[in-house]
Amino acid sequence: MLVATGIFGSRVVGLIRSRIIAHYFGLGAVADAVTAAFRIPNVLQNLFGDQALSASFIPVYASLLSKGERKEADRVAGAVFSLLALVIAVLVLIGVLATPLLIPAIAPGFSGERLELTISLVRILFPGVGLLVLSAWCLGVLNSHHRFLLSYSAPIVWNVAMIVTLLVYGRTYSHPAELPRLAELLAWGAVAGSALQFAVQLPTVFRVAPNLRFAIDVGSEHVRQVFQAFMPVFISRGIVQLSAYVDQIISTWLPIGAPAAIQSAQLLSTLPVSLFGMAVSAAELPAMSRMTGDDAERFALLRARLDNGLRQIAFFVVPSAVAFLALGDVVAAALFQTGRFSHGDSVYVWQILAGSAVGLLASTLGRLYSSTFYALRDTRTPLNYALIRVGTTTVFGYLFALPLPRLLGVDPAWGAAGLTASAGIAGWIEMSMLRRTMNVRIGRTGLPASFVLKLWASALSGAAVAWAIKLALPTLHPIVSALLVLGPYGAVYFGVTAFLHVPEGMTVVRRIPGLRRGNF
Repeated sequence: MLVATGIFGSRVVGLIRSRIIAHYFGLGAVADAVTAAFRIPNVLQNLFGDQALSASFIPVYASLLSKGERKEADRVAGAVFSLLALVIAVLVLIGVLATPLLIPAIAPGFSGERLELTISLVRILFPGVGLLVLSAWCLGVLNSHHRFLLSYSAPIVWNVAMIVTLLVYGRTYSHPAELPRLAELLAWGAVAGSALQFAVQLPTVFRVAPNLRFAIDVGSEHVRQVFQAFMPVFISRGIVQLSAYVDQIISTWLPIGAPAAIQSAQLLSTLPVSLFGMAVSAAELPAMSRMTGDDAERFALLRARLDNGLRQIAFFVVPSAVAFLALGDVVAAALFQTGRFSHGDSVYVWQILAGSAVGLLASTLGRLYSSTFYALRDTRTPLNYALIRVGTTTVFGYLFALPLPRLLGVDPAWGAAGLTASAGIAGWIEMSMLRRTMNVRIGRTGLPASFVLKLWASALSGAAVAWAIKLALPTLHPIVSALLVLGPYGAVYFGVTAFLHVPEGMTVVRRIPGLRRGNF
């Protein structure tokens, strides 16, 4: 619950930040540059950040804590931080110096002022991304001590720093010719936010780990275990970044505005992934890593926790996917339609969001399966399947984004939706392989077909009601329309799941004031 609360708070503030960015930049050349610039340095964060450190560091650190070896645990944490800080400092320096060489290779479709602005923004952002990687180390320490709320709500200050920057300077640099300068100020605000996100976690880190000593110690057996586990995850994340790199290249060949629209759609599609998939996975990894006993006992406990987590994820992700598919224009308009971001832009984001809905459930379930492998100290199996996913995404992404729209005779802008749909197909392939291998390892796991069918039936029932309301409504403010459409959608979904005796739905309905417990 604390993980979900922290992620929800940071995501809400992140969506507010995105809405303000959309207000000032809309979908255009400057918005494309901002989108590309914020994605490129994030390669470091994704390679060394939350998932990589969680998969390698938390199992070792949490295991030491469960055995009562707190001093050794803190010594390992200090050594990991020292090595991580050294590597990140070198990579940030290289990144800043090599940016003019990197951007033409990463965004070959950019030229002229759009290219120059992207280079300028990336150089500003690199140091901030280094601080975010160190913040991920704080998350690993805090999660192992079950301090979930602070670690997952800390990104709020990063978002707030950018919001404040835009609110302070937005009117001063509102003329189209001044937007590049506003983009640079936004980048500096992001760097300041990165420093704040790291700083707010440090006092609690030092409180829960009082024996921290920062020193490079490669002789410790436990430190070696962390980095032995880290390398397969690092390679896996590198493969994922290669896929993102390919997507970035493809998006630069799509019409102007497509990269920014893809980013807006991804902000929405990753919300349920983070709020439900990441929240459940992050909470389960330390608990799974602490399990003791013989294999039969451990595997039985793992199956129970895994199946329970899968049910929690699916209960909330299935209606999210249906909402993106059927009501994506309402969602996009409520969050982004302001200033330079028009209704046409909202519809375009809906097209891309519908493509993302294809693999939304697979992506979230796959996260929990990967965390279970990490708890078993197996980081290679997720790596192997990530390779297959990336290969599939690359081939399908190219075909769906570029040749397919031409063959179908549709607007090339539809290639953005093909790009996200191809990732969804690859996500289902990866999740299926993870589940099959896990079932061989610990016994049968997964969601009952009857449970999944009830969820889809409930979500589609809600979508039918919401669609009818949407068609009947007059033109209203996008936020008002969203409340009138999405509110009934959620009510019908929860009501139908309770009627169908889905335990999670019954629990939600029973918490509504005024309903008697015996009604459901």
